[in-house]
Amino acid sequence: METVVTRRRVKVFFDGGCRPNPGRMEAAVVVRGAVHLFDDLGPGTSSDAEWLALIRALELSQSLGLTDIELIGDALEVITQANCTLTSGGAARSHAATFLSLAAKVPPARIRWIKREQNLAGIALAARHPR
Repeated sequence: METVVTRRRVKVFFDGGCRPNPGRMEAAVVVRGAVHLFDDLGPGTSSDAEWLALIRALELSQSLGLTDIELIGDALEVITQANCTLTSGGAARSHAATFLSLAAKVPPARIRWIKREQNLAGIALAARHPR
């Protein structure tokens, strides 16, 4: 009898933040339990920060040689736009164009939304700024 080994898709959590909004952007990406923080991404809005977090998540995944990834975040608008960008193959905004260019190399298997309190990258960012 032959043993079938199934690979599990790697979950890559991402989140971007801005302090204040608009203000200084930061991002976090969590891959296999390891937290990767990106500081001082320049000035921008919270939407810009979410896009940059998604882009950093894809860049990091590719640098780690991961090919079957699921990008997971809590910014519904950015996730919707990223999925539309992948489906249409066109990008209206510069962040979407950057994302599409990266995805052409190794596209994510899936991009999906989860609640903020379930987002490991969001939890990592929140831990940096206790209230």
